[in-house]
This record gives sequence, C-alpha cells and structure tokens, in this order.
Amino acid sequence: MTPTSKNDFYRPLHDDEIGQLVYQGCSSTDWNLVKVSSDFSPDYIENVKFTGHIRLNSFQHSVKLVGGITFHTGIYNAWLHNCEVGRNALIHNVRSYIANYTIEEGVIIHNVTTIAVDGEATFGNGVMVEAINEGGGRAIPMYDYLSTHVAYMLALYRHRPGLIETLKNMVKDYTEKVKSSEGTIGAHTKILNCNTILNVKIGPATTIDGTKKLQNGSINSTREALVVIGEGVIMDAFIVCSGSRITDATLVSKSFIGQGCVLDKHYSAVNSLFFANCQGFHGEACSVFAGPYTVTHHKSTLLIAGMFSFLNAGSGSNQSNHLYKLGPIHQGIMERGAKTTSDSYLLWPSHIGAFSLVMGRHYKHCDTADFPFSYLIESNDESILVPGINLKSIGTVRDSQKWPRRDNRTDSNLLDLINFNLLSPFTVHRMLNGRKKLIDIRKSSGEFASEYSYDKMKIEKRALDRGIQLYEMAIWKFLGNSLITRLQGKVYASDLEIRETLKPDTPLGKGNWVDLSGLICPFEALDNLLKSVENGEMTMLEEVSAALVALHKNYYNYEWTWAADMFAGFYGKNIKEFTAQDVITVVEKWKESVLGIDRLLYEDAKKEFSLSKMTGFGVDGQNGARELDFAQVRGEFEKNDTVKAIQVHMKTKEALGNELIQRMEQTKNSTVTVN
Repeated sequence: MTPTSKNDFYRPLHDDEIGQLVYQGCSSTDWNLVKVSSDFSPDYIENVKFTGHIRLNSFQHSVKLVGGITFHTGIYNAWLHNCEVGRNALIHNVRSYIANYTIEEGVIIHNVTTIAVDGEATFGNGVMVEAINEGGGRAIPMYDYLSTHVAYMLALYRHRPGLIETLKNMVKDYTEKVKSSEGTIGAHTKILNCNTILNVKIGPATTIDGTKKLQNGSINSTREALVVIGEGVIMDAFIVCSGSRITDATLVSKSFIGQGCVLDKHYSAVNSLFFANCQGFHGEACSVFAGPYTVTHHKSTLLIAGMFSFLNAGSGSNQSNHLYKLGPIHQGIMERGAKTTSDSYLLWPSHIGAFSLVMGRHYKHCDTADFPFSYLIESNDESILVPGINLKSIGTVRDSQKWPRRDNRTDSNLLDLINFNLLSPFTVHRMLNGRKKLIDIRKSSGEFASEYSYDKMKIEKRALDRGIQLYEMAIWKFLGNSLITRLQGKVYASDLEIRETLKPDTPLGKGNWVDLSGLICPFEALDNLLKSVENGEMTMLEEVSAALVALHKNYYNYEWTWAADMFAGFYGKNIKEFTAQDVITVVEKWKESVLGIDRLLYEDAKKEFSLSKMTGFGVDGQNGARELDFAQVRGEFEKNDTVKAIQVHMKTKEALGNELIQRMEQTKNSTVTVN
C-alpha cells in the first residue's frame, strides 16, 4: 500500500474512541498520530502505549492458541512505536516494545520482549560470509535469492576479478533496494514466547516459537513453503529461505540457509552457506560451503573450510585447515556425493573426487579429483586409493534414488537447480582421465608390480586393474545411454538418416564440464554467461538467474554434443561416419557394461543378507529363529525395493538394447536391398 493510499484508507480516531481507549488503560504521546481503518473498533485494545505514527485495522475474529485456548484478536499489554497492525492480528503481552514494523493480517505475537528495527537495516543482505577459506579471500555477499550456483562463482572464480566485482555490485544494488528503517512481519506469522528480534524481515506464515535472539536477518517464508524458527535459537547476520527449519538451540552467525534445510539439535554454524535440502544436527560448521544435500547428523562432526555437496558426513568426521604456520588458510573440496566414515580425517588442502568414500585418517594432501567413485582408505598411516570401486556399490545406487525423494522444497520458485545424474559428462570426463592415468601408471611401473604409487597415495595392483575395467564399463554405459536416447522411437531407412539424427543440436558441450554445486554444464556455455556479466551485458541478478536456468534446461542437448564428440576418441570412429552396424556394436558393448554393473550391484546387495549380517538377530531363539527374526526386521532379499529395482532395470535395459539392435538390423537390410 503506497503512502497516499494508506492515508486514504486510514482515518483519525473519534473522540469517543480515544475516551474508550484511555478507559481501557491505553495512552499516546499524541493521539493525532494514531490512525485507524473505517471499520475499526477500540473494544479489543487494552493496556497499550502508542508512540510515533500508528495505523490500526479492525479486530473481528478469534484465534486458537496451543492447548485449544481461544483468544479474540486485538492488542493487549503492549507498547507500539511507529507500527501498522493488520486486520485480525493478535498482539498480547509485549514485555518491552515493538518498534518500526508493519504487522500484516492475521499475525499472532504472544509473550515477547522486544521486536524492533533500529535505524536503516539491510536484514542480512550484503553481509559477507567467509566461506571455504577461514582466512578470507573468498567472502560471498548474501542476498535473499542467493543460489548455490551464483555463490559458487563468487567463491571460486577469484581469478576473474572483473566477474567478481560485477556480481558484488549487483548484490550491492539489491541490498540498497531492500534497505529500510521499517520491518515487515508477514501475514499469518506466529511469534510466540520469544526474547529479542532486532532488524529482522519476516515473511508470511513464519512460526517463531521460543527463540532467544534474532538479529540482522531475513526469514523468507512463503505460504507454500513455511519457515519454522524454534526453541532456544540464536541467529545473527543471517538469511533463511523458504521451507527451512532452525530449531532446538541452534546457533547461527553470518550464514545463509537455503530452501528446505533443517538445522536442529544444538547445531552451530558460523560463516557458512547451506543450500537446498541440507541437514545439520548436533555438530558444527565453520567457513563451509554446503551445496545441496550436504548432511551431517553427529555431535562430534566438524565441517570446516571446505566445499561439499550431496555429502554424508560420518560421526567424528574432521578436517584440518591450520598447519600452525600462517594461520587457518587452507581449504578443501569434496565433490558431489562424497562420504566420510566415522572418525575420518582429512588434512586440507585436499580434493576428493565425486561419489567417493573417505575412511580413516589422511595426513597427506590427497587429490583424487580424476578418480570418482573411489575409496580412499587409511592403512598403517598410508593413504590407499581404490579407484572406481563405488560403481559396484549398492549404496551409491540407493543414494541416487533417495535424493530426489528427499527434496523438501515446496516453493514454486526454486533457487537451486539440481541435476541428480550419477553419470554425466562431468563424472565421465573424470573417469576418462582416471582410466588414462591408471593405464599410464601401470605402463610406467610395470604390469607385474604388486602396488603402485600416485601423488602420495598407494594403489594395489588388483585395485588398479579393476579400476580400469570399472571405468571402461561406466564410460560405455554412459555413451550407450546417450546414443540410445538419441535414436529412440524411429525406424531408419539408411545410414544417412542415422547420421542426420546423430548430428548435435548445438556446438556447445565439447570439452571440460563443471559442477556448479548441483548444476552440471559445459564450461564453454558457462564461460559465455560469465563473459556476459564481465562485459556488462547483464546488469541484474535476475538476468544471471535466468541464464543459469537456461543452462540447466539445455543439459541434455549439451550432453549429446559431448557424448558425440567422445565417440571418436573412445570408440575410434566419428559419428559422422556411423553406420547401423556401428550402432549395433556400441549397443552390444553398452548391454554388456550395463548388465555387468547391475550384476555387481546385485551381488553387493546380496552381502547385506548374508549369515554374517544376521549376527545379533533371533536372540534367545532356536531352530531358525535368527533367520526368521532377520526376515521380519529386514525383509527378504528378493523383495527388497532396491534389489527389485535392479532386477527391473536389467530387464528393461536389455529389452531396450535389443529393440534398438532390431531396428538397426532392419536399417542394414533396407540398405542392402536398395544397393
């Protein structure tokens, strides 16, 4: 409502209304500054002190509080200074005062101490978060709609100072727009049993219950994705996005909490960024860039000075960023899908490849970026690399299935664009690099060596040979998937028609790919976006967000360009020369790889139902009690959802491959007939 329309909507108090308010224990330094709506009634305003400019709507309904207590809306036992109170709001028992706030329709404020805006506030916008490197140098300015992708660019592209300066100026412009000496408490918000709320912007339908202190922040709740701030929480310099919960004495300072996140059970976070669907319980985060689905549930777990995404941190996980020389200046990266076991330790700087497992304590600076899906295991103070072993782990498949199901975001405006694919040009390119490195290591050290060394890590011969094989299977699986998808749903009359279909739709996609903390895209396409920012072609954050959405939507077009380019090197023939027979050859190789990996996954799952896993079941029972108790608790192997999914996958993929082979055979026959 504009100031003009507000003046039109509100009227001065009548003398009899002022008299009734005074009779009901109310006071004002100047009743002329108190304006009310046309249907206002003073009946439900008692023991209230008004100072400054006040605007009051009508209070006609009752609301129910916890325990079924009914309370008529109105204002009781409070001091309001420069406030507007919306229709059917309830303000009850304000121990100190509420100052400089617009309190919208249906808000309930009960038993609070102070809610105020003091001077001009930015509500957490523009606050610099020293993520990734505790010693500084990668500070990211927060704003209401910060995405993990923009944060990635701001944090990691410091080698492009023009880009960083332009993006920071965009955030600065936005911060200036939201700067205000008045705060808002959105419609149907509940603020109950709280102490201090200072310089906080609160979106609609927020619940703040039992919170100790909130200062300099934004709570961007929406009606379709509510925010809950709970008992004992203390937050300073923060932004909380829609659909998130921060409860149970959690401590937050200089941090951004993205959509659908949960911080609970005494969690502590400082100088950290949490993006879509992160969860933090019990432990602590310091200078952390927590990309989507970073999860840490254990009291003794510390995440510090690192970048993570799709992480599952085991109990007692720890990292060191301080070598007691120049201070805590070191940092680390664990790429998407990495896991740490209980009591694992990493000495930063280190770089852990995607979907890898870290077990034990590693005192050397490990770099496994080109070896995704690996184990990094400690043995006798040595770091042992087991390349590609997670490709045959049923846990990897289970993770890929659970992440989409655990998306807590219900907001129609999603800030983070998430690609859930296990195999993508990003991971497959790393596997191509890793396979080549393994082959080179074997060649340089000799095929009969019992173990090999690579960058301060050791690789056993059996693990190296198996890693090459697993990477080859996964590469064939990915390339075959792309080829089959490209050729699906059509009968081809000739090899020429096949080649026409295989032509990429865009030249973008070749070469290196990046994972922008959830969004996977070719660097070349991203670079075009970055240059547009650097050249001043984009001047607003909304334009950057729209360009990122376009990158995300074009993923499969870019993916095929990359895959088509890879066939020349990996298969040995350019797609411009492909025939029906080449397609058959690739699909046969694809079938062999897909079914081979699925069989490995099936066998890995079967281990979870072995007799050794039944230890502790059927206590005090005899004659098959252990097996029966195990079946009652864990179910039967063949009926397990993940196992059934593998079996269905095997049948589906085999049928899909056979169907394409059949169509290619028809193409071969028709080509022969024409000739």
